Amino acid sequence: MPARILVTGGAGFLGSHLCDRLIAEGSEVFCLDNFVTGRLQNVDHLLANPRFHVIEHDVCDPLPDVTVSEVWNLASPASPPRYQADPVFTMMTNVVGTRNALELSRRHKARFFQASTSEVYGDPAVHPQPETYTGSVNPIGPRSCYDEGKRAAEALCFDYLRMYGVEIKVVRIFNTYGPRMDPEDGRVVSNFVTKALRGLPLELYGEGHQTRSFCYVDDLIVGFLALMRSSPGITGPINIGNPGEFTVRELAEMVLRMTGSASRLIIAPKPADDPMQRKPVITRAQQLLAWEPRVPLAEGLVRTIEHFRNEIVAESDVERTLEAAE
Repeated sequence: MPARILVTGGAGFLGSHLCDRLIAEGSEVFCLDNFVTGRLQNVDHLLANPRFHVIEHDVCDPLPDVTVSEVWNLASPASPPRYQADPVFTMMTNVVGTRNALELSRRHKARFFQASTSEVYGDPAVHPQPETYTGSVNPIGPRSCYDEGKRAAEALCFDYLRMYGVEIKVVRIFNTYGPRMDPEDGRVVSNFVTKALRGLPLELYGEGHQTRSFCYVDDLIVGFLALMRSSPGITGPINIGNPGEFTVRELAEMVLRMTGSASRLIIAPKPADDPMQRKPVITRAQQLLAWEPRVPLAEGLVRTIEHFRNEIVAESDVERTLEAAE
């Protein structure tokens, strides 16, 4: 029989790519999403598959009692504009939602995967960031609903391991990009690419000297699967990210060159608590999972730009059709 797997946030950017891989492996997948930030179009190519099921549901409510052997918890807004739009909802999704998902795992003795984030390191005083670094997070700042929500979710995972013996796997994700990102989600790659393709100015917050490490989505999903299928003693947290480090200004200049855009670079104020540096130490992933990223930024950007170019063209076609019908 195929494995029965629940993916919360399964219609999101990362969740949909994960669902693709699990279906390709032959699993039966229950994709649970409230569609606040997830998009049905991310998984519509899977809807005809009899092993794929969509459940519209909020993880803050007790989860449907689906018998599964794995629970992958990816439910949460992930971009600063989206998670700051309703910070209480974001915090509850990460705390109450994680507890609900852990309870389902506990009842069915299912292996549990928690998608955590490099944001648990805050604006780091240690660079690059190893998993042993406990972070520098402002607990009362505008980003804390996400940063502290994810930190609390990690704490819950390890409490469920210690108290109930739930088999957990915790990954810390560093900036991931690729096809199916929401064009309007406000994260730096999607923001720069869509604005460049539309000829709009690209905003550099605080001169753009912040550094980020960008991991292509395919590499990330391979890392997810390597961790989830590792031996029970490997619980994490484990950094999964590409240690290549670029300034935000360098990213903007790459996007402009690769799109051939004439968009201008403009300076905007740096948001509160925006980290100045972000780069993963991936020694644990290399040694314990035999994982490391394969896709360089330039190659991943080619694929991402093509995706957004097609999406923007499709949006324009819809707009012209609607205008003609009026």
